[in-house]
Amino acid sequence: MRSLRLQCLFWSDVKKRGGETSVQKAMVLRAARLAALAILGLSSIGLRADRTSDSPPAEETKMKQIGRSQLCVTEGVVEKEKEQGLSVNVTKMRAFVAEQTAQTVEAHFKYVGGTAKSSALASGQMRRQFGLKLRAQDGCNVVYAMWRFEPKSEIVVSVKSNPEMHESSECGNRGYHNIKPRRSSAVPAIKAGSAHTLRAELNGREMKVTVDGAAAWEGDVGAEALAFDGPVGMRSDNVDLELELFAGQPDSKRNFKIPPCRAASE
Repeated sequence: MRSLRLQCLFWSDVKKRGGETSVQKAMVLRAARLAALAILGLSSIGLRADRTSDSPPAEETKMKQIGRSQLCVTEGVVEKEKEQGLSVNVTKMRAFVAEQTAQTVEAHFKYVGGTAKSSALASGQMRRQFGLKLRAQDGCNVVYAMWRFEPKSEIVVSVKSNPEMHESSECGNRGYHNIKPRRSSAVPAIKAGSAHTLRAELNGREMKVTVDGAAAWEGDVGAEALAFDGPVGMRSDNVDLELELFAGQPDSKRNFKIPPCRAASE
């Protein structure tokens, strides 16, 4: 239709021209048709260029499974299960991956239940929770994506920042602040025996947390979280879990310092 309209415009111009033979007019019309097709061709190229200029979708991060030998457990106990499976059944567990990874971490876990005994957090609050750590420089500077099971099932992202401190004995539970999400959604209540997947990915300041494949939390963790760097990891409080842990394949252009593996260092 667009080609026909262009030809009509050219033909109306031809009819206005006087003193020309039919052959000359035919030649002018043929030139008009070629010009119309050329215009359409250039237009379609422009459209294709516009489409291809769009940013391509982000490439899916390649993940590798993390076994017990690749973990530094700084508090509590992480047991090795068959193949590369892991289990946790202590009141407090803190661990990080002792090698280079991307800032993407994922856990496939079965919630067996709460621990037989429970221990309050340093704040005095009682929670059952499991979460993932990113940019874990040390026990005083780390980003958390926690799935709080009890007393309320919810995803909470926190930045713990204490620039002048590096040991838990120094900072205790100081320096925490929860980050308000740009978008969030409700997560299911945890039931004993249920299986779930928790994933956290940090791209610069942008954090995305998914639960069972669905987006649960998205937002900006702020500039404060970029002031330190380190590996990914995990933590739990008062839960009995069976799990498999995965981390993103490292980017060869980006390296961070692996913290020393010491008990009670976080």
